[in-house]
Amino acid sequence: MKLKSTMFIVVATVACLCLSGLAMAVEPPRNETLVADILTGKVGNPGNFNFWATWVGNDKGLQQLVIDPLWMADYVTGEIINVLASENPIYNDDFTQMKVNLRRGVYWNDGVEFTADDVVYTVTLSMETPGLGYHTQFNQNIEQIAKVDQYTVVFDLKEPNSRFHYQFLDRWGACRILPKHVFEGAADPLSFQFNPPIGTGPYKLAEYDLGGYWFLYELREDWDRTVTGMVYGKPAPKYVKFIHYGDASKKAMAQISHELDMADLTPESLQVVLGRNEYARGFYEDFPWAELLHPCVTGAAFNTLVEPFDNPEVRWALNLALDAKGLALTAYDGAVAFSPAYIPALLPYYEYYYEKLQPYLEEYTIEVDGEQYKPYNSNLPFEMAEEARRKGYNVPDTEQEIRVMFGYGWWKHSPDIAEKLLINNGFTRGRDGKWLLPDGTPWKIEIVCLTTSTNPSFKWAFSIANQWAEFGIDCEAVPTEQVESLTDMGDYQVVGGQPAAEPFGAGIDIYRGINVFKSAYFKPLGEERVGHQSRWIDEEIDVFIQQMENTDYNDPQNIDLGIEVIKRLIHGQPGVSLASFPGFMGLDTYYWTNYPSGENPYSVPWYHWPNLKFVLPFLEPTGRD
Repeated sequence: MKLKSTMFIVVATVACLCLSGLAMAVEPPRNETLVADILTGKVGNPGNFNFWATWVGNDKGLQQLVIDPLWMADYVTGEIINVLASENPIYNDDFTQMKVNLRRGVYWNDGVEFTADDVVYTVTLSMETPGLGYHTQFNQNIEQIAKVDQYTVVFDLKEPNSRFHYQFLDRWGACRILPKHVFEGAADPLSFQFNPPIGTGPYKLAEYDLGGYWFLYELREDWDRTVTGMVYGKPAPKYVKFIHYGDASKKAMAQISHELDMADLTPESLQVVLGRNEYARGFYEDFPWAELLHPCVTGAAFNTLVEPFDNPEVRWALNLALDAKGLALTAYDGAVAFSPAYIPALLPYYEYYYEKLQPYLEEYTIEVDGEQYKPYNSNLPFEMAEEARRKGYNVPDTEQEIRVMFGYGWWKHSPDIAEKLLINNGFTRGRDGKWLLPDGTPWKIEIVCLTTSTNPSFKWAFSIANQWAEFGIDCEAVPTEQVESLTDMGDYQVVGGQPAAEPFGAGIDIYRGINVFKSAYFKPLGEERVGHQSRWIDEEIDVFIQQMENTDYNDPQNIDLGIEVIKRLIHGQPGVSLASFPGFMGLDTYYWTNYPSGENPYSVPWYHWPNLKFVLPFLEPTGRD
């Protein structure tokens, strides 16, 4: 019976691949190939690899295998990894100049040496070309950039900024260095397809599907002339293949049949895989299974330039109408770490931010009908622990361990307070009990989100939409492949995703996560955003951010400044700051072992991050055919 079931899964998976146009002319040897899912789904315009000009599916292998930044963050330690830069940035005393020493002996995959010319050209081209990434940021910050020699670049800044290097410190969206010798031959850098992509990473593009379903990369013969090879050694897989299989059930089927090594799954689909594939595991072998080293806070973001989301009391009402426990249980079986303060619930942040914020959160009040209401529930993690125990899961007993697992609390489910806030702002209920806007028309909310069912953007959008609908709002989640373009131009109401940027820069500094709310980055609707997608600004935040920019990024004073910014974010509520990214990673050990794990967290296991290239040398082939 088990054999028949497995055969059915294999046949179904093959059929799925053929129907989707995934079949390749010549498949590389499976035991030499690491296969991972494309997190953001099928790639539109798959032949365009110019991610300096637009969103092109960065996680289809580009940032993981081909293109390098100057620096990356080690998300286990929080420290800077020197990539194309040979050491940490060097600032002068007043932070108006930054010197970058570059790594020697690095070559692009077409055999041309990487030098300071590439860095200067990348920055200059971006500054001179509206529409290229970092055009606004660089023009606001850079007075001039100069090549000192082949391996040294100096930035002169318009104002002191001790964190200017964060523009080049990558997790997902940093400015990565482009090859001058390739782009200078392009007639238009905005329409240039950059196909094939020329990078300094250890792999090169071998083949891709014209329908955008898969991309295959092959290890460079000169891998030792890459940063990965120099620092970490030879990557184990000869090939890496990124595939969009479809929804979580299709990815589960593929992983059960050993066709997919690394996959982002739902809690339910991961349990199916664990039950039917003896070689499969999660990041943790037991509850919560999910990866907990993620620097992103997830939930939703309001478009604060669109009525009625421009009203902070309305935003507060929408938050208080939510039952956080119900959201967590519905979306992730309760395996989430709540993060109400617009920063993720990571272990270092507990000591330096959340514990210091706890008295503020517990005493924070909002005024409703002349009375002060305290909306914070600090006991929520312990309530979640009890829910997990009732399900039969192993849950630690100490307060610290529980808070590490479930976060530091969230807002009380207070639909009565939410109702009062709305009524006080002109909202009414119709005869059917549904909410009407102040002008008397039905209140309808669309939450746009990614199409990938395993992504928090999708899962929180549907869970939040259901609860707002129960509260009486005509609300629906709308998955779309156009999320990036819609939010970039401000053409949305609410978006499932990140209510704040990820804060990781170095150590416990959160500047990178809050800098996106600077007033200088504000753009009106219809113009491409530079700052956070909510387009929310606060002049008081500008003051604190300016002070941080005049303070060394390693100075403990930044913690107090960051806390003041967090307080303003809590007060303004530009989004639904719900929980750290809960990553239910499925890892199949049939062909490859020694993935990063909860027991061996030498890195993060996320195959869609640039850090993947530094994981590949540590994978161990099993030798199975």
